[in-house]
Amino acid sequence: MLWLCVAAYSVHALEEFVLDWQNWARSVLHLPAQWGDFYLTNAVVIVVGVVAAEIAPIWPAVALGFPALMLINATFFHLAPLIWTRGRFSPGLITALLLFFPLGVETILTAHAEPAALMGAFGIGALLMATPIVFLKLKMNPYFDQTR
Repeated sequence: MLWLCVAAYSVHALEEFVLDWQNWARSVLHLPAQWGDFYLTNAVVIVVGVVAAEIAPIWPAVALGFPALMLINATFFHLAPLIWTRGRFSPGLITALLLFFPLGVETILTAHAEPAALMGAFGIGALLMATPIVFLKLKMNPYFDQTR
């Protein structure tokens, strides 16, 4: 299931790229996003997904952080913005609805994880989701400006 999640995330990144996630992120999320940020972040996410698939037999609760990341991304960065902008399309929404929700939920249900493991997985997913956003926000701080 985790390998399917990796494949789904790849298709999701493709949708976001083709449908201009960068301009959407700038205007809706007010992030100073550039395509380089997008490429690197999604490359890291795919590596994280591969690692999750590989460690699943040993550390399933940690590996479930990847489908948790997918569900958090789908909910808070695609579905919620669609609602709070009163219908403005979010690049990635199609794959979030058609792939992330069904695969994320099914992967987590298939794992039969304990509640504590699920909480940990969603903590990992939230941390993974927050990391690039925090770095983008830090990038706007003059202290981190490397051109001065």
